Amino acid sequence: MKTLAATEMNGKELSQTIREELKSEVLQLKENGIIPHLTVIIVGDDPASRSYVRGKEKASKETGISSDIIELPSSTTEKNLLEKIEELNNDETVHGILVQLPLPDHINEQEVIESISPTKDVDGFHPINVGKMMTGNSTFLPCTPYGILTMLKAYDVSIEGKHAVIVGRSNIVGKPVGQLLLNENATVTYCHSRTKNLTDFTKEADILILAMGRPNSIHGEHVKDGAVIVDVGINRMADGSLTGDADFPSVAEKASHITPVPRGVGPMTITMLLKNTIMATKGMPAVGK
Repeated sequence: MKTLAATEMNGKELSQTIREELKSEVLQLKENGIIPHLTVIIVGDDPASRSYVRGKEKASKETGISSDIIELPSSTTEKNLLEKIEELNNDETVHGILVQLPLPDHINEQEVIESISPTKDVDGFHPINVGKMMTGNSTFLPCTPYGILTMLKAYDVSIEGKHAVIVGRSNIVGKPVGQLLLNENATVTYCHSRTKNLTDFTKEADILILAMGRPNSIHGEHVKDGAVIVDVGINRMADGSLTGDADFPSVAEKASHITPVPRGVGPMTITMLLKNTIMATKGMPAVGK
């Protein structure tokens, strides 16, 4: 059997290139007296959420986007949070609003997502924006799926007519990334925790998106030669190291392209958030079909 040396799709390097382009767009806006502004709301003190939020703030500032973080205690009521979002909806100096998930159990996440103005929904989760994505219309796309699609195109991965298998069906990654690939004329199969004989599907994938949160669960024998592997999994091991859902060494021997963990999808997610924010500032959605 012929083994293939996989091309590593380095999201960190690609992100740096895209962010340089975004810096130029921000400079042009500022020359016209417009300062793109992103407001992030975090409720509670979850360490992972705080780390993500700080990363978003740092990336925003490096790109020239004005950014602030509203930190609310875990005891914040849903009513108070919705009032704060409405205040930001009505603030013309705020172009993008992001509420860091997950939220405390007493707050309805869907109510919060739907309260954000669709024109400021830079996370791409509002039902109106999800509906536009489903129908192939211009809208703000969810950042991780948008980053995956951008990465595939940057590395000249052929999508049209290919069989894409998505392992994971979350509203944040699995469902929308499958829709984006369908919009690009891929044939899409969704797999999940109830799927029987999962490897029967992964072995047939031309493009395999792993977003299940199970470390090193997909090995080389579970993928076909030349497959494109996008590993969305970020799993922290007992020794503190990060690993994806794929067993990287064995899968990389079979794949044509593969994303590393870290330095893969993660940096692209934040970069697409910045891009959505700039597009919101311009009063236009991120992409069209």
